Amino acid sequence: MDHLGSIVQFLEDKTILVTGATGFLAKIFVEKVLRVQPNVKKLYLLLRAPDAKAAARRFQNEVIGKDLFRVLKEMWGENFNSLIREKVAVVAGDISFEDLGVHDSDLKELMRGQIDAIINLAATTKFDERYDVSLGVNTLGAKHVVEFAKKCSNLQVLVHVSTAYVCGEKGGLINESHYKMGETLNGVTGLDIDAEVKLARAKLKELTAMGSTQMEITVAMKDLGTSRAKEYGWPNTYVFTKAMGEMLVDQLKADLPLVISRPTIITSTYMEPFPGWVEGVRTIDSIAVGYGTGKLTCFLCDPNGVIDVIPADMVVNSIIVSMAAHAGRQLPIDDAIYHVGSSLGNPVRYSNLTEYGYDYFSKHPWINKDGKAVMVGKLTLLTSMASFRRYMGLRYLLLLKGLEVANTAFCRSFQGTYHDMNRKINLVMRLVELYRPYLFFEGVFNDMNSEKLRSAMKVKTSEADIFYFDPKCINWDDYFTRIHLAGVVKYVFK
Repeated sequence: MDHLGSIVQFLEDKTILVTGATGFLAKIFVEKVLRVQPNVKKLYLLLRAPDAKAAARRFQNEVIGKDLFRVLKEMWGENFNSLIREKVAVVAGDISFEDLGVHDSDLKELMRGQIDAIINLAATTKFDERYDVSLGVNTLGAKHVVEFAKKCSNLQVLVHVSTAYVCGEKGGLINESHYKMGETLNGVTGLDIDAEVKLARAKLKELTAMGSTQMEITVAMKDLGTSRAKEYGWPNTYVFTKAMGEMLVDQLKADLPLVISRPTIITSTYMEPFPGWVEGVRTIDSIAVGYGTGKLTCFLCDPNGVIDVIPADMVVNSIIVSMAAHAGRQLPIDDAIYHVGSSLGNPVRYSNLTEYGYDYFSKHPWINKDGKAVMVGKLTLLTSMASFRRYMGLRYLLLLKGLEVANTAFCRSFQGTYHDMNRKINLVMRLVELYRPYLFFEGVFNDMNSEKLRSAMKVKTSEADIFYFDPKCINWDDYFTRIHLAGVVKYVFK
């Protein structure tokens, strides 16, 4: 890969389909494309909705109504709405269904004749999502996108956005390589995606026939997903179904120019459209929220362990650059998997995160609902599951046992308190088990292919500044204490 052509010029007059259009990355992608290349021909934005009107409402409320679009609105002023009307087409659909759930046959034909590139960003990212739901979006959804792509007569490239953590709990250097159909992480044979889909559907049918409540169905389907993932070596339903999605995409792609993007843990924007924009309580942000509000005083992790984080705008830039690089198969198809992360070039350790949190919230304490500043202390780090269990036993389980005895002695006067505490303890234990693989993760993601893209971008210095995605340029101390945590407080602590 010697050099790339102009990315900005590539985007000109292109028609791009974006799935999962109300998602975090999709919004940043749409904003970026419209800002750097307003002469893009059309952005088809697929989002889940029963009809076009509902889709339009979701787009207004959940996409362009966000602060993220502030800079673009300032650039275009009173012409902003006309820009959106001309360049954006909102499509009601659902990738869980064939033809992406688009019912209008005329619209489908129009899209298939116009689309130059597809960016599949639709996903459910809950670690313990219901198995049927996760299979529908992350696995079958990937299949349906490829099948739709193959019917697009002018398609130049399909970018499938996965996750670096399809590797499960592997340690060492993790390469940018494909998963073969039926491949498992623990060597157990017999993984059959069709059989998994049938299993999930049969379980759902059985539960419905039994007259199970919606809550009972949800719990049972979540448990099924977790057990099936662990059967083949994956730690949770999310990464298992994403891995199967990759297998299907690779098997079904035929001669499609395909890119698989595997970002790591995605954080707030580094620079554009402005620093610190974030949405929802993301993985590490839940820790910041708990700590800043005084609810989290200890944390389970390997202090020397690397937590691979990457700002969202860098992820989007890497997607745009890889899309342009592989359009029309300008580059070898074998090079089309990209890890987008920081663990190899500029690693952050859990010990750094705790220091950043203490530094920020000591200087900028959270003001609680009573108007009082919440003063934080340094987190107690529990460095193993054994130390965590000891901590929970001494702090809470003994108290729970005492409550159980008192409850019996005083005619169940403490029944409500006992059940409430028991529920909270069980929730904590469940969450710890869910996140444990990442709190003690020992892998480092080889991003050689991404480095080749970055090197090629350096030939075009001006565009390297526009589509930056090199984590080595980040000063993590400054990013977390000045940008990210401030963004979490502004956009998440609401």
